[in-house]
Amino acid sequence: MRHSSLIPIQSRSPRLILTALVCVLWLSSSFMAGAAGEWKLYRRNGHDYVSLDNIASFYGLAQAAITVPPPAAPEEVITPVNNRTGFSNGNAEIGIRTGSREIIINGVRQWLSFPVTEENEKLLVSRIDLAKTIEPMLRPQRIGDLKRVETVILDPGHGGHDKGATNKLGQEKNYTLDVCRRIKPILEAQGLNVIMTRDRDVFIPLNKRPLVANQTPNSIFVSVHFNSGRSHANGFEVFAMTPRGAPSTSDQVVRTRDYREEPGNAVDVPSAALASSVYHSMLGHLTQIDRGLKRARFAVIRQATVPSILVEGGFISNADEAKQIDDPEWREQLAKSIAAGIVGYKGLSELNRPPELMAGYRREKKEETAQKVEPKETSEN
Repeated sequence: MRHSSLIPIQSRSPRLILTALVCVLWLSSSFMAGAAGEWKLYRRNGHDYVSLDNIASFYGLAQAAITVPPPAAPEEVITPVNNRTGFSNGNAEIGIRTGSREIIINGVRQWLSFPVTEENEKLLVSRIDLAKTIEPMLRPQRIGDLKRVETVILDPGHGGHDKGATNKLGQEKNYTLDVCRRIKPILEAQGLNVIMTRDRDVFIPLNKRPLVANQTPNSIFVSVHFNSGRSHANGFEVFAMTPRGAPSTSDQVVRTRDYREEPGNAVDVPSAALASSVYHSMLGHLTQIDRGLKRARFAVIRQATVPSILVEGGFISNADEAKQIDDPEWREQLAKSIAAGIVGYKGLSELNRPPELMAGYRREKKEETAQKVEPKETSEN
């Protein structure tokens, strides 16, 4: 890659204008190999950026109108969604809000490490986000060194004296255990070995949970939780490891600790691919608010040396979602959706087959529903 000699401009508040992109894979040889001369880097605030024009050119995009989903949640709204523009050749989508870390990829919300910025009439995306989010989400089959999946470590959050989030209907520790117990036989039917960090109501220290995965060859780690927050907060979200040198989604600036190399950073891209596969399945099977695929340095994913994610299956603190979470039939559907996403990642790692997207799951669900509806028979009088 070559660097440009861009003259820094004075800092100003970013214009909160929604800009959307719709991207598709350009079947070229490699993202980085042979493309060193195709990327022009801009240096800003200690980080490298690439222009959206450059991205559009590299992936071979054409301008088109698109549809962008509503904001993730009321507390995360930056500005109303009005004008929408973008680029497309018909297969994959990206929607970006200028001045924001929020991004839509293939209809699903994700969160960038750094906001999209505007400089000299150019929209810029950080190089970290291009490499760690955009490229692997668009071309997961190009992720290198994916190990086959033989064993899934299921981690039911909390347990014992650690109840987790609670309400008048139940406790998080019991719901997470129930969901993992439901996931286990589904995966075993697919030929996978399954180990649960706990199979009863006991307390397991955080540092011992990822250790189970680290000691198990060809494994992945999936920690299951339910959320708690303001009474109006709702929806799904899935977390993967934050890239080194970037802030987690809940943080606004890079801290010294963020430059530390954690065990989970060695597999942060495979972890993001696993998170994406599971998240697309969850949203494709269940109608919930999409809060996004996020980044964090939680102990259970920070200390794991295998692809690892943390799933938040809705808010116990939300009255409507609490009723769903308390419903065994709904938890069964959640378990099936998580299991399907895990199987999708297994197909990626072993067969180089991109996992199903949310739209595909919804299309299949619609077709199945239509097949169950039989035409009414008419009788002659």
